[in-house]
Amino acid sequence: MRTLPLSREKIRAEVQALGPWFHNLDLAGVKTAPDHFLGDYPAVKWRRFEQSLPADLTGKSVLDIGCNAGFYSIEMKRRGAARVLGIDSDPDYLAQARFAAEVCEANIELRQMSVYQVGEIGETFDVVLFMGVLYHLRHPLLALDLIHAHVARDLLVFQSMQRGSADVMETAENYDFWQTDPFDRPDYPRLHFVEKRYAGDPTNWWIPNRAAAEAMLRSAGFTIVDHPEDEVYLCRRAGAPSPDPLPNTVPEAL
Repeated sequence: MRTLPLSREKIRAEVQALGPWFHNLDLAGVKTAPDHFLGDYPAVKWRRFEQSLPADLTGKSVLDIGCNAGFYSIEMKRRGAARVLGIDSDPDYLAQARFAAEVCEANIELRQMSVYQVGEIGETFDVVLFMGVLYHLRHPLLALDLIHAHVARDLLVFQSMQRGSADVMETAENYDFWQTDPFDRPDYPRLHFVEKRYAGDPTNWWIPNRAAAEAMLRSAGFTIVDHPEDEVYLCRRAGAPSPDPLPNTVPEAL
């Protein structure tokens, strides 16, 4: 462990060595991704919904799934969270998060694991962050089911890129086999499948429209209580979906 504080020159050198960065963090005046194509991301998005989260997380536990370089994990510690666990499947992102947490003097625990492995954590959390992950998954609804079954105790903060209609139709409880018209409506819940690449990224697999994002959250057992930003939802954990959507075991390939 280095002795803090580091000089700005050493921080800048380490940022360069750990790059490229997707999170544009401000590490003692050094920006990690100053030329980000989305601007000052994710701070620019955070400012649009931060007021919807509890300002005081004293005594609370937080799980940040797909934590990347740790922007949201650090913000949760700044709000007083007693424990923050960030997980990501990418070791390069975790190395960035460790360095960022060190510079920010944020006591964050980090583990390399995927969302499909959350059952291995063996505990639930007051707040679960699931930001910008869904569309990178080949099995998105399974991920939401696993979060509900294993780690979400109360609040889920969810964000997903969306494409297609922003309108939401009120679907019927059931449709006759021969009734096909609803599926032609742009506001019917739908996931757009990306067979090859989107935005040059081969891990972009499914992009929901707004209706699909909301329907998937409900289907996985979450009640939407706030929609403070176009892509962000605050949800409360409700009862388990019925019938139980989870298999007895998750395939090892996941």
